[in-house]
Amino acid sequence: MELTKKDWKLYREKISGWQEDYMERLVERYSELLSGNLPASSKFWELEKRINTDKRTPGVRIELKKSTMIWDIVSLIGDGVINFDDLDEFSDELKEAVRIILERTL
Repeated sequence: MELTKKDWKLYREKISGWQEDYMERLVERYSELLSGNLPASSKFWELEKRINTDKRTPGVRIELKKSTMIWDIVSLIGDGVINFDDLDEFSDELKEAVRIILERTL
């Protein structure tokens, strides 16, 4: 599928907001962990584990490349960063391509 300039521009505009929202949810989860009743050492090591895992996800770090945009969107949906409704403004062709990939991979 050939991506449109409009889809590429829209993606670049939206990705930082999507990531910011996702990282806010992560920070809330970290706060819950840290305010729990576990020993400090357990909290520390669990927090380190979660951060190391989370920082590798596209919801935190992503290389913006037009050639991987559809796959990145699929990953964002799969990781719970966004949902399919977040694609409302994108072209029908892009949404259909994402839907097909999701059906085959998830």
